[in-house]
Formats: sequence, C-alpha cells, structure tokens
Amino acid sequence: MNDTHESNFDIYIHGLLKEAGINAEYQHTSVTKLNEALSTASKNQTGEKGMPDFIAVVNGYVLVIENKADRDKLCLRDNDGSISLSVKATQNYALNGALFYAKKILAHGAFTKIFAFGNAGDSKHHTLRPLFVGTDTVRELEDVETFGNFSPENIDAYYRRAVLNEKPSEEILHDELNNKAKMLNEALRNYGQLGDSEKPLVVSAILLALTEQDYGFSLDQLSGDTVENNTDGALLFRYLENSLTRAKVRPEVKREKVIDQFTLIKNRPILNTIRSELLDGKNPDGVTPLKFFAEYLNREIYNAIRNGSSPKDYLGRFYGEFVRYSGGDGQTLGVIMTPPHITELFCDLTDLKADDVIFDPCCGTGGFLVAGMHRMLQLAENDIQRKHIKEQQIFGIEVRDDMFAIATTNMILRGDGQSNLTCEDFLTKKTEDIQLHGITVGFMNPPYSQAKTKETKNLSELNFISHLLDSLLSGGRAAVIVPVSVMIGKTKDDRELKADILKHHTLEGVISLNKDTFYGVGTVPCIALFTAGEPHPSDKQVKFINFQDDGWEVKMHRGLVETERAKDRKQYLLDCWRGKIKDAPSKFMVETTVEAGDEWLHSFYYYNDEIPTEKDFADSLADYLTFEFGMIAHGRGYLFDGKKETHT
Repeated sequence: MNDTHESNFDIYIHGLLKEAGINAEYQHTSVTKLNEALSTASKNQTGEKGMPDFIAVVNGYVLVIENKADRDKLCLRDNDGSISLSVKATQNYALNGALFYAKKILAHGAFTKIFAFGNAGDSKHHTLRPLFVGTDTVRELEDVETFGNFSPENIDAYYRRAVLNEKPSEEILHDELNNKAKMLNEALRNYGQLGDSEKPLVVSAILLALTEQDYGFSLDQLSGDTVENNTDGALLFRYLENSLTRAKVRPEVKREKVIDQFTLIKNRPILNTIRSELLDGKNPDGVTPLKFFAEYLNREIYNAIRNGSSPKDYLGRFYGEFVRYSGGDGQTLGVIMTPPHITELFCDLTDLKADDVIFDPCCGTGGFLVAGMHRMLQLAENDIQRKHIKEQQIFGIEVRDDMFAIATTNMILRGDGQSNLTCEDFLTKKTEDIQLHGITVGFMNPPYSQAKTKETKNLSELNFISHLLDSLLSGGRAAVIVPVSVMIGKTKDDRELKADILKHHTLEGVISLNKDTFYGVGTVPCIALFTAGEPHPSDKQVKFINFQDDGWEVKMHRGLVETERAKDRKQYLLDCWRGKIKDAPSKFMVETTVEAGDEWLHSFYYYNDEIPTEKDFADSLADYLTFEFGMIAHGRGYLFDGKKETHT
C-alpha cells in the first residue's frame, strides 16, 4: 500500500477518535513525560526518537495507536504465538509497533496503564485490535469498531471489566434483581400457591399499596387479622384502591379493570393465613404470606422502581423471571418479553425527542413505554414539559386484563398514573381515531405466530405492523421487533401485505438480531423500521444490517448478559444507521432498493465485497496444491492434464 492509502486510513482513525471525544495527537505529543519516554523509541531500535501515529492520555491511561493500510500488516507473531518485537515486526506491523512504543512508555515509569492499538486496513475493511500493557502483563483484548470504550466517560469501566474482569455495577444490579426475583418467585409459589400469571399481579398489588406509606399505610398494620374486612389482603386492597384514586387514573372503566385483577389478594385464604415458618422480629408466631411478600418488596425492590432513575421495566423483569423460574418460556402465557437493552435501542434508532408522542399497541408490562418515557424526561428542558410528557405523550393498548393491570401499575410507580393506557384489542381500533392523539413514534412487539389458519390470518405480525403504521401521523417513525420469518413473506397474504405497506409507507431498514435475544424462547428476531404515511420511493436505499454479533452472550445459570463489547457494537450500529459511517462492509450492512417480493433481510441482499489479501490468496493456493497433490497420489492426475490413465 502507498503512503496515500495509509494517510487516508489515518484520517479515518482520527475521525473515530474525535467521535469518541478523545483528543489524540498525530505523530507528536505535548506531554513532557511521554516525550521523554519516546526519546529512544525508534522502531528501527537504534536508540533514536520514535513516535506512534496517534497518542493520547485519557483519565491517566495512555492510548498508543499504530496504523497500517495493508490488512496483512496487523500483527507478526513469534513461533510461540507471542507478539514479536523484532526490528522487522515493529517496523512493518501495526500491533507490534504499538506494543513496542507501549513498553518504552511503561519502562519510563510515569504511566502504568497503557492501551496499545494495532489498526490495519482501510475505512471499509479493517481490524482495530487493542492490547492492554501493564507492569506485569500484556493482554490481547477483543477487536473494536469504535473508540467509545476508551472515551473519558467509559475508559475506567472498560478497564475494570476487560482487564480486571470485574463485574460492572449495572451487571451486579441485574444479577441482584434476578436473584431477588428468583427468591420471591419461590416464596410466592411455596407460600401462596400462585400460578405464573398470578404472581406478578400480587407483586403489583402490593407495590401499589406501598405507595400509600406517605398517606397512613404502615406494614405494621398487617397483623394477620381474620375479620373479613380487616385481613391483610383487605387492608392492602383498600390502600391500592387509594393509590389508584390518588394517581387520578382515568377513565373509571380503566380503574375498575385494574382493580378487578387484584381482588385475589383479599379473596385467597392461603395468602391471609399466618404461617409459623414466616418469622420476623416483631412477630415470633409468624406472619401471613402477604405481609412476608410486602416486607420483602418494600426492603428489596420498591425504592428501585419508585425513584424512576432507570429506563428498566422492573415489573417486566420480574414477570420474565417468574416465567423463567417456573420452567416456562413465556409462550405458554402468550407473552414474549422484550429485553431492556432492546427497548432502549428502539429509542436510539428512532431518535426519540422530548416532544414526541409514543404509542405501543401491544404494550404488555409497559417496557417500551417505560424506556420511552425515561428518554423523553431526560431530554425535557423543564418540569412543565416533563409533566406534559407524562400526561399527554404516552399511549398504550394491551388486550390482556392481567398485563394491562401490570402496565398501569408500572406507569403509576413511575409517577405517571395519568398515562393513556387502554385495555382493548388494537386490531379492532379505527386508525383514524388513534391518529387524533398525534402519535409520532410507534414501538411494538406484537403477538407472534397467531395467524395459523385462514380464519386467523388477520392476526399476522405484518397485519399488526400495517395497522400500526396506518395509526401514526404522516412522517411518524415506527420500530417493531418480529421473527425474521415475518420479513420473508412466505404466504400470498404476507406478500400482499408487504406490497400494501410499501404503497403507503417507507421501509427504512431491517436489523437482524442476536439469535439469543429472546433467550430460552427459540425465536430469532429482527427490528424493522418505517416512516409512516410516505409511499416507499422505488429508488429508496434501504439499510439491511447484520447485528447478530451484538456483544451479548449467553452465560450458564445467568442467561443473556452484556459483555464489554456490547457498547462498542451498539455504537457502531448507530453510527452506520445514522450515516456517520457511510461505507460499512457488506458483511455488516447492505444498502439497496427493495421490492415487496424480496426477503427483507440482510442475508437476502448480502454480497461479499471484501477483496482477498495476499495471505488469503496464498492460503487458497496452498489448499489447491495440497488437493492436486492428493489427487495425483491417488492415481487421479488425469484430472489436471486431461489425459485419463489406462491400466493393462
């Protein structure tokens, strides 16, 4: 590669550094200690001064970056597999040169934590490989696509996670919440004999009652009284009614529908009977299961939900854990819960604004609404705008009574009792009536696989998508998560629906997701994004992205967990989606025109645009020669010279 190619790659790397907020200097450093350390760091190893392509100091960490335009010049290893520090290696290979500089800086003693990067390729096809170089260690880390993990905001957390193998605080909280949900699930089953769909209702009822602690309710009032109107369940029920009234839940039909779901706490004798094995300091003879549950929730969960400082759908998380630990997969209840990292991704992909009006027509426990409300509140400029967001900019529909009650509870606990949730069948709603609410953003995870016969074809995921798009204002944005099979359009009805969608709306892109996104369910999902009310132009370049490698992995006994690569992968996805990266490799993103009969998936449009390297060519040639030699050795040389051997 010539100097021009190398220079272009340097410009690309500089852009990535700048995007991450890293102030890196090019072939120069104004830091005195680094100048001293590099005064004898020539890669020729002659003892003269040397300088990496880029160098920066971020929160006390040094970033040393070496770039090569030839992808074959990423790294040279010694026979034992270690990164070579020979003169040839440090001069000609990116990672080797970066490691050489890092060791020089380390030996000087002023800095003890260094990230050395070897980058090779061009703006489209490249490898960015970091090393951590410390006093007693050189650790090779996972390749990255951005420098986001090394920004001033993220580098400390990345170091603790990737180098020290510490769990980040959010993962610790996630594990703690799961453990608490597991323990509570077992208690609800053992002491309350509650079914899968009843457990979250009991939890929701108690949490609503706990909101009345500022208005006269005390856990000490739960005494296990056997008088009908004074049992623990009756008291909790009375206070949760007060909570719904205080939250100004409207209309009355909504309030009554929620209340009806919670009557089991006062009508189920086993929940209101004192058990001697449930002890606490004040009640040596035992307490009722309801009091035990209430004390546990108040101590372990209530404040985490009530403070509203997180976009997480805690009740949805609890619901999912109840299903998981009961041996179910959610499908038996007709529910597939959307993971929190996906609900937050929806907010990013649709570029949610503080003045948007969001709508989820299949809102379940309210996960999308919680994430959307949290994002809009963060973007709001004052308390008046925040109040308006809560009261006028959140709409949801849920057809199941129990899930509707949980969603309503979720929003009340977030200080949003006036959110516009209704318990109805979305597909029976007139789209023109929904449009009157001024919906600008639609989020949806519709019911899956309901269109099994001609009689139920109207329940297909594509029909839900079409109905959602018709319900938004013209120019509104929609994001839906559905099985990849939906984007294929196998049946005639599906193909007709896809054609109708393109006739009235614009397909912006489809993102293929990690096959374990719905871990334990077996559904391989994708996200489809649309602009409503604008017919799809025939020359529209639609983005199809392969985001199966999203940095989330399944860990034994823990399920799907975030790795240190997740933030980097998400940032790269968003940079491609938003057009900051305009020339992504086709293995990640393809931009193309579409037709209704196409499979709207990356795999359908993918083509290999990667030019083989010299090493690829050499490897292929070696494979061919090995094959030819093997054929000749077995008497089949005629295959190569056109002359068939004869035997006498």
